[in-house]
This record gives sequence, structure tokens and C-alpha cells, in this order.
Amino acid sequence: MMRRAGRRRARIFKVRKGQGSVALTKAEFRARIGERFYDPAFDAVRPEMDAVIETAWDGYHRYRKSPRKRKAGRGFARPGFELPVEWLETRQRLLLAGKRQKDPASPSRILLICGAARSDQTCPGEMSKTFRLLTMARRIVERARRFETDVLDLSRLTSEYGRVIHPCKACVSTAMPLCNWPCSCYPNHAMGQVSDWMAEIYEKWAAAHGVMILTPVYWYGAPSPLKLMMDRLVCADGGNPDPTSTGGKNPEKAKRLELRGWHYPKHLAGRAFAVVVHGDAAGVDTLRRGITDWLIDMELVQAGASASIGRFVGFYKPYATSHEDLDADAGLHEEVRNAARSLIQMVRTIRGGRYLPPDRALRDPRPK
Repeated sequence: MMRRAGRRRARIFKVRKGQGSVALTKAEFRARIGERFYDPAFDAVRPEMDAVIETAWDGYHRYRKSPRKRKAGRGFARPGFELPVEWLETRQRLLLAGKRQKDPASPSRILLICGAARSDQTCPGEMSKTFRLLTMARRIVERARRFETDVLDLSRLTSEYGRVIHPCKACVSTAMPLCNWPCSCYPNHAMGQVSDWMAEIYEKWAAAHGVMILTPVYWYGAPSPLKLMMDRLVCADGGNPDPTSTGGKNPEKAKRLELRGWHYPKHLAGRAFAVVVHGDAAGVDTLRRGITDWLIDMELVQAGASASIGRFVGFYKPYATSHEDLDADAGLHEEVRNAARSLIQMVRTIRGGRYLPPDRALRDPRPK
């Protein structure tokens, strides 16, 4: 269902300021960046390190967020406006992924997402139960004719060197058009906010015909890696694909554009989804409903009642035996497989043109 903003009176609200400066002094900057090189092994190259830090300070002090830019080119409101090269490259990959996704001759792709932060490659020393459940679903998808899988294991944030998802800066709350699809907040080279994994993750979502999220409950909510990804996907729900229309990150221009009537493009609409949430004591259904509502808000399509599962594994039992408890729960194993089967069927239905949203002709009375 497409949200359509009604005409609003042209009125520009004041851009509010007042949280105070967070700028570092040169000494503070040097101390902070130096923490990355605490290892005495770096002592032998301190003069070279000092030269690198001096260059980094200059980029921070002069705020070179995007040191490499080029003209936006055709297809943008202001073709001559310069945009970050990295953003333009990410955008191009998303366009190609979207083109493949819409090609009727392409295989159907299911994106399987492991939301757990636990990994046997780091401190816990043991794999997550979530990854085991994902493997069960993966086997079902890969047996289906003309289906392929793409696995996104978010535990790589905790176990892989330099793997980062930076937090959402909430541009959307200033004005929807200030939030770009894909996100243009990162990389920020002046702030050292680089290596942002979301550039690849956006491409994975864009290429998928179906998405299956499997996650545990951490303290009544989503694990932090999963929540980071969810927050950064806000740009898929109404985000502006043309940063030149707001002069880059110009709040006043973005507010003016939104108040003229924003169309809230749904960049991932029409993909099918399934959700599997498990826990050991509490919070399972709350998280399952939250993830489901989030996906529906982005206009993804739930693949039937069997595609939304919330279960306890080892309810109030010791953590030390939780994998054994999962071994014994054959019912959950089959429920996960059924969720994958349901997702496969919904993807086939959508791609075959047999799915018609019952609310497709309705007008949203509360566009946002």
C-alpha cells in the first residue's frame, strides 16, 4: 500500500540546535586515535605513526567527511552536484541488484539472516543455536528448484576484524528526504567512521526475493547487531534516492521538500519474509511481533502463519546444556523447515504474479 502525503502549507520550521560541541582538541584526538596502537610492537614505527596521526588530525579538523567526490550525473535533480564516490558506487550496485531481482529469468534468492552475536570464532567458544536453526532452513531452500541462498551472519560484527555497522543518526527525524537510500551518513572519513558493512547489506536485501530472519532474544529485545541493521534500514522505508535534491545534508532544504508532499518510496516492498525467534526465559513473542511489524511496515509480505515462529529452547534450564535442549526439540526443527517451505511458496506466488495485496487500492489516511 503506497503512502501518499497530502499537500501541506509551505512552512519552514526552525532547525533546532543546542546540544553543545563534541569537537576534540588535538591532544584529545591524538590520545584517542593512539589507543588503536597500544601494542608495544608499534613502538618501532612511532615516527611514521605520528605522521599518519597528523594527517588524520588534519582531516578531522577540516572535516573531510567525503574526500573523493564526483558530479552526480544524469538521473539526479542536480546533475552537477558533487556526491561521494563511495555512495555513488553503492547506489550503482543496488540498482544492478534490483534489476536482477526483477528479472523473471533469474533464480529466486532467499536472504537468511542470523541475528545472534554469539560465535565459536570468539570469546563464547561455541556457535549459536540460531546459526544451527539457520542451517536447517538453508538446506530446505537449497533443495528447492531454481532457488539460491545468501547468508548474512551478523555475528561477524563480534568475531571479524574491522567488521562494523555504524549506528543510525536519525536523519529521518529531521525530515524524511534527509535520509538517503542507500544511507549517505557513512563512510565519514573525518570521524574515522569507515568500513560500514551496511553498503553490502543493502545490496543483499535489494537482491533478495525473500528474507528469513532467525534470532535469539537478548535481554527482552533484539541482539545489538540485528538492531543496528534494522535501524540502518530505515532508509528503505521512504528514503530519498537523490541527495542532490536536498543539497546533500541540508536540513532546511530537506524540510522544505518534505512539506511540499513526500511520496515515501518503499524500496524493498513486495519481498516475502519469515521470522523465527527463540529464547530461554522471556521476551520471545514481543520480539517476534516487533520484527514482524517492522517488516510489514516496509511492505514486505508474510509467508503465512507458519512463517512466524516464537519458541523457548531450554526454558529456565542451564545455559550449559542449551544445545542439547535444541537437539531434543524435533518439533522446532520441523517448524523452522516449514517456515522455509512457506517462504519458498510465497516467493513463487509473488514472482508468478498470483499474489494480489488485498489493500492495494486503498489510500493510507496517515502517511508518514
